[in-house]
Amino acid sequence: MLQHKEPEVTELTEHILAVFLGFVAIMNPLANTAVFVGLTQTLSKTEQRRIAGKALLTSFIIVVLFALLGNTLFHFFGITLPALRIAGGILVFVIGYQMLRGNQSEMHTQESHDDADIAISPLAIHILAGPGTIATAMNYSATGVWIEIVITISMFACLCILTFACFMAGSKLMKLFGQSGVLIVTRLMGLILTVIAVQMTISGVDGAIAQLQSVG
Repeated sequence: MLQHKEPEVTELTEHILAVFLGFVAIMNPLANTAVFVGLTQTLSKTEQRRIAGKALLTSFIIVVLFALLGNTLFHFFGITLPALRIAGGILVFVIGYQMLRGNQSEMHTQESHDDADIAISPLAIHILAGPGTIATAMNYSATGVWIEIVITISMFACLCILTFACFMAGSKLMKLFGQSGVLIVTRLMGLILTVIAVQMTISGVDGAIAQLQSVG
């Protein structure tokens, strides 16, 4: 009995780790912290905490909705899982390639803003829950298997908690890592992202070929 269970446990552990690292790479908490500090450095600690909490809660709700409604959206628009994985792989690869070259992707850049609530935009809807994050969440939960949906949501929740801690310690982290440290971490995350993107694309192509063969 144990010999039959061990591979399943190992596979599940590897999947959990892959989902968490995928979200870490796409969100890049350290780079996002640099953006957060730049946007809120003139605000009080209480206001920074409010903005961080609201931004992360909003991004969490967005990811949960796409993770839960992914299959419904597929059926409604006639989208297949291989198509999502190929498109998501291309999108994530572009973001990862920009980061690998040392160029911050647009989702990790600081935009000019007016007096609108920066917790919603640009933090939540652009930086934290941007197209890459949504594509990653949908890719990991698109099969509709409940355990994969739970893992996807749980791992993103863990990352939100980690990101909140980074935001609250933003000034100290920036002094500790400096601009060079942020750049190094960004490139490492870019490398991980490009590998994840290639794997997503390969899975999508394999699935598309399998579908064509079954039709043929």
